[in-house]
Amino acid sequence: MCHSLRCYGLFATALLVLFPLATRAEEAKTAEPILLWPAGAPGESRDLDREEQQPLKPGDSTIRITNVTRPTITVYRPKPEKDNGAAVLICPGGAYKILAYNKEGTEVADWLNTLGVTAVVLKYRVPAHDGRERHEAPIQDAQRALRLIRHRAQEWKIDPDRIGVLGFSAGGHLAALLSTDSVRQSYDLGDDADRVSARPNFSILVYPAYLATKEDTLAPPVKVDAKTPPTFLVQTEDDGVRVESSIVYYLALKQAKVPVEMHLYPRGGHGYGLRPSKDLVSSWPLRAEAWMNSAGILKPAN
Repeated sequence: MCHSLRCYGLFATALLVLFPLATRAEEAKTAEPILLWPAGAPGESRDLDREEQQPLKPGDSTIRITNVTRPTITVYRPKPEKDNGAAVLICPGGAYKILAYNKEGTEVADWLNTLGVTAVVLKYRVPAHDGRERHEAPIQDAQRALRLIRHRAQEWKIDPDRIGVLGFSAGGHLAALLSTDSVRQSYDLGDDADRVSARPNFSILVYPAYLATKEDTLAPPVKVDAKTPPTFLVQTEDDGVRVESSIVYYLALKQAKVPVEMHLYPRGGHGYGLRPSKDLVSSWPLRAEAWMNSAGILKPAN
């Protein structure tokens, strides 16, 4: 096996071919956003027309969305001949201030579609209200989104027992909250969709944030128990949000006897999404695919 930087560069070039950085313009014509709260999100009193895209930064194609007050999900379907019935709710990151919507959202949907997985991109509320916990509105949106996917599983040809969550950075924190009993019921139940479980069947957390205290204990309100779903973790040792975020969560899962696989890489920093680089961390999608295969998540639909 080749370990040279040249080989890593060739590998990154291959990844670029496999995972194009297109913004899914053609698919977006048919993938219409679905409002999570048609009558208005709970506790939302802000101007409903504030959403905006921040100006692109020089040399960076990342789309950053902020001032989200009307949260949505957008469903991206794989080709019918590849569809295996699994689904994943994608939670982009952005420090609970913005959403890195393409790099950690629609580009990830592209990849999941190649695996035969239905991808559902969550646009949750950011930034936080003054005086409210930063995750308070986002976890309401995430719980509602997961319930809506499960409620409409038959319509969308999804196996209700193979619905996962994949989160990056703050989205990884949100995915961890969704995967545990940390916030049992974050809003008053409304329609029939709210009567189904909001817990995913598996979790993929990529450079998750806010999961560890400075004392390297599990940061509240996150709580892990035996009901937490099987989890796949990715982080690098030079991550600015501290690799302990993954390590502490891994140890909590291990203590609770929850199946978990963790990949720690020496370099790569933070916020790389699926975008290839010279660093070996760019191979994490292949590791995640292998993990999903071994767990039976990518098995053919019945």
